[in-house]
Amino acid sequence: MAIKVLLVEDDRVLRQALGDTLDIGGFAYQAVGSAEEALEAVLEEAFSLVISDVNMPGMDGHQLLAQLRRQQPQLPVLLMTAHAAVERAVEAMRQGAVDYLVKPFEPKALLSLVERHAAGRVTGEEGPVACEPASRQLLELAARVARSDSTVLISGESGTGKEVLARFIHQQSPRAAQPFVAINCAAIPDNMLEATLFGHEKGAFTGAIAAQAGKFEQAEGGTLLLDEISEMPMALQAKLLRVLQEREVERVGGRKPISLDIRVLATTNRDLAGEVAAGRFREDLFYRLSVFPLAWRPLRERPGDILQLAERLLARHVAKMKHAPVRLSPQARACLQAHAWPGNVRELDNALQRALILQQGGVIEAADFCLAGAIPLSAGTGLSPEAAVEASGLGDDMRRHEYQMIIDTLRAERGRRKEAAERLGISPRTLRYKLAQMRDAGFDVEASLFG
Repeated sequence: MAIKVLLVEDDRVLRQALGDTLDIGGFAYQAVGSAEEALEAVLEEAFSLVISDVNMPGMDGHQLLAQLRRQQPQLPVLLMTAHAAVERAVEAMRQGAVDYLVKPFEPKALLSLVERHAAGRVTGEEGPVACEPASRQLLELAARVARSDSTVLISGESGTGKEVLARFIHQQSPRAAQPFVAINCAAIPDNMLEATLFGHEKGAFTGAIAAQAGKFEQAEGGTLLLDEISEMPMALQAKLLRVLQEREVERVGGRKPISLDIRVLATTNRDLAGEVAAGRFREDLFYRLSVFPLAWRPLRERPGDILQLAERLLARHVAKMKHAPVRLSPQARACLQAHAWPGNVRELDNALQRALILQQGGVIEAADFCLAGAIPLSAGTGLSPEAAVEASGLGDDMRRHEYQMIIDTLRAERGRRKEAAERLGISPRTLRYKLAQMRDAGFDVEASLFG
């Protein structure tokens, strides 16, 4: 099915502008001015994605999301929200929204999310890098198993790109045009995980004011990824096993089983056989999941992949920061290949971001990665982010102002991160990521806040 987007925006001028963006991006769309019109439209025509404003007269975007989850749980919904509503948008993602955009946003950000969520597609820039012979062999194997409906267990160290491989399997499968739904079993509290996976009926527990489809139902016809499956509580493992065996799910508080047509993938960063031996994971579930096991190697065992990965990540950050083009010096390339990368692709990504900040003259040198430890400049100096950046001679005004704004906001909120994130118009998770970036770049965040 060709991608077609339903755009829901009450502001006529903004609706036209968003429609033009989709049109330029090559996506067919239908635009409506209210949630009520959107509900009528989805009954008359099939859509690949709904993009909805949150604040609208009558039914708002959150109410529209709840209605669509009941009527068409497989239809992905992307919300657009103002800064002040970010926290509620994050909550909406827990209730089934695939993502959200904070206004104002760049047209590229919208088109990227449409590309990602409209049909679970994986573009060439998002797929796995496989230059190393062993990586190519694994990718060929993954492409072959993708054509079946076998359950696949992907193992590998944290940060190796297991979810990227899972998305590749989905894209190569006959279900590629259907939803790809991922859930991180380690990121959701134990008492919420069952309802998140299986859904719940109205009144099933305190706060269940309406029935809600779970991730299994949202993935109907497509692929469900159970990320970090080893973190699932034992009590829930038994229920998961029954769902996988019977291919039907029963919502929390419900009595009627719901048939499923989905493909299940799972990832783990642990030795799952060892977890079984230790009594922390059910043996029967282990065998049910590992019909076709794939082991994604750590980066240190894929030296042939490192430079292409680095070039891709660097290009992504250059584009995001609107930075002038940069290149890796021969010494920098040799440094990347010599490093052991215990943090895998995540560590490589952090090193490249540091180097992009520290480089001078458009050439990244080996020292710019700061792989031996923290940047010496700020060690023990107590410099503020602004002073440290100026002393480094980085000349990156955008990043300096961003870091200083984060520190100033945290000071104003007396270190309260949730409130600071809301004031900045970002999620707490994004704030944690930004602070980690600042520390990786050698900034003494705590000294700047409380020194």
